[in-house]
Amino acid sequence: MNMPLSPLVGQVEAPPIAEAMSWVRPGARNREFLNLCQAVPSYPPAEALQDEFARLAKAPGTGGYTNIYGLEALRAAHAEAIGRDYQAEIPAANVAVTTGCNQAFAAAVMAVAKPGDSIVIPAPYYFNHQMWMTMLGIGIAPIPAFSAGRNHPIAEDAEAAITPATKAIVLCTPNNPTGAIYPPHVIKAFFDLAKRRGLALILDETYKDFRPDPAPAHGLFAEKGWQDTLIQLYSFSKVYALAGYRLGAMISGEALLFEAAKILDCMTICPPHITQGGVIYALSHLDAWKREKLALMAGRLAAIRTAFQNPALKFELVSSGAYFAYVKHPFAGEASKAVAMRLAQEHDVLCLPGSMFGPGQEDYLRFAFANVDGALMEPLAQRLIGAQ
Repeated sequence: MNMPLSPLVGQVEAPPIAEAMSWVRPGARNREFLNLCQAVPSYPPAEALQDEFARLAKAPGTGGYTNIYGLEALRAAHAEAIGRDYQAEIPAANVAVTTGCNQAFAAAVMAVAKPGDSIVIPAPYYFNHQMWMTMLGIGIAPIPAFSAGRNHPIAEDAEAAITPATKAIVLCTPNNPTGAIYPPHVIKAFFDLAKRRGLALILDETYKDFRPDPAPAHGLFAEKGWQDTLIQLYSFSKVYALAGYRLGAMISGEALLFEAAKILDCMTICPPHITQGGVIYALSHLDAWKREKLALMAGRLAAIRTAFQNPALKFELVSSGAYFAYVKHPFAGEASKAVAMRLAQEHDVLCLPGSMFGPGQEDYLRFAFANVDGALMEPLAQRLIGAQ
């Protein structure tokens, strides 16, 4: 007799990054392999932060639990930092620290929706968002994330997709996978729609620090009653190179966080104690290091944009920003996974196929350039030309 397996989990595809890594041919090669598969910075955490982790590892109590919502000092520091970025007052009571931003998303979705409910989300979308909702039996109502003449979704499409089963709208900006940065008025329109229809707006801002504009990304935290509509998600992984340390956060109303605490407690009880201590240090000591790395990433973005201007290149750069370049491949009618596998196995370029990011994406590929030096963007273009 076979062990019973959940059909909801069974209908979800295998983890995309792991699958893509399986395409890499083994053995030696005579040129550098360009891994543009996973959104992870190529550099380690700041040396001073590594020293702080070493100190914390020996500190009494670091091996113990913290509050479900995280250390009070970190909640306060994150509230202050976000408030400074968005020119708003955010109470620490509205912050929950999580074990990565993926957990924040998981808790947010579980807190607002149940099996049979539906959530509106622009496609292409971050695959872990889709995977989690599908495993929970929550329906996905996709709307276009971009179209000719614009690189962002519009609230009118979202309103047309709302049904009595709809509980939330999800936005990710800067976007994964397209890299697009949604203008403040677009984010505001989605917020107004969610508020008017009694829905949650789940706003994933994992890559907010990599926006080139120092002005606030939006003004939602200044809106009256924002706590009743907005669930803002964030990750410390990208800006401080802490992907493996697993730390994120969610900001919302206390009623939502009360429900989310039940979920977070069952998942991990509390976020990693040592990482929380390190991020407290990072928030108060690493501004200069952070600016240096943001400039490095901006340089890589500029380099890949320049590389795609090569007139011989038939791969079209549709959208780019933060960590990502979303590219239309020139092989009309061919499955994006087949194109991505061929690039990996014959041209030593690993990227993800658009099919991993939702319906209607077979013509596209995602390149996560954060892990590749800017000097390698021109060789990337040459390899793509050779693949044409």
